[in-house]
Amino acid sequence: MNFYILTLFPDMVMQGLNTSIIGRASEKGLLHIEAINIRDYTKDKHKKVDDYPYGGGAGMLMQAQPVYDAWKSVVDRVGYQPRCVYLTPQGSVFHQTQAKSLAQEKDLILLCGHYEGIDERVLEEIVTDYVSIGDYVLTGGELPAMVLVDAISRMVPGVLTNDESGCTESLEGNLLEYPQYSRPEEWNGKKVPAILLSGDHAKVDAWRRQQSILRTAERRPDLLEKAQLTEKERIQIQKNLQEN
Repeated sequence: MNFYILTLFPDMVMQGLNTSIIGRASEKGLLHIEAINIRDYTKDKHKKVDDYPYGGGAGMLMQAQPVYDAWKSVVDRVGYQPRCVYLTPQGSVFHQTQAKSLAQEKDLILLCGHYEGIDERVLEEIVTDYVSIGDYVLTGGELPAMVLVDAISRMVPGVLTNDESGCTESLEGNLLEYPQYSRPEEWNGKKVPAILLSGDHAKVDAWRRQQSILRTAERRPDLLEKAQLTEKERIQIQKNLQEN
C-alpha cells in the first residue's frame, strides 16, 4: 500500500514512521510511505505557502495553489485520483471500521493542514474524506496523519507478524480487548486467572469473550450499542451493572 503525505514538515512525518512495525514493513516493501513537501510546489520565490484570509481574522491560511500542485504531482504519477484524506477537527472521528476501509486502497493521499487551515477552494477540488482523530485541536495535521498510517497499515496483510493480531485486538466487533497475562504466574501477589492455565481452549475463548464484554461495559459502554451480543450476554451485562 502506498501513502503520500502532503505536509510542510516531511522530516517530522518520516522520522516517526520509519521505526518499529511500520518501518520494518516499509523495508520489506509491504508499505511505501512518502512525505511530499508542499513548499516545493509554491511559485513564491521565498517559498511562502500562506497568506492572510479574506474577511480578516486571526492567523494565516495555506494557499490553494501549492497544495493543489503537490496533490497533482501524486495524481500524475499514479495515473488516477486516489482518495485524499484531509486531517481536520471538522472531519468525522476516525474509527477502526474506517481504518479497514482505507486499507483496501492501493494509494492514499493524506493532506496535513497548518496555520488556520487551507483555502476552501482547493479542499473542494481534491478532498474525498474529512477525518479527525478526536475533538481537540492540534498545531497541524502531521500527528493525525501518522496515526492514520499506523492504524491503516496494521490492516495490510503481512505487516503484522501474527496474522490474527489485527483482528483480535481492542475495538474488533466493537468490543475492547480482554485482559492478558504473561510470565511469571504470580507477580506482586497477583496470580494469573486459573482458566488461562487450564489448557481448555474452548473455556479460555469463552472467558476472554466474557471479559471483553465486561470491560467494554465498564470503560466504553457507548460501543455496546453496536456490538453483536447474544440475548444471554446482554442479560449478563444488566445483571453485572445492577450488582455494581
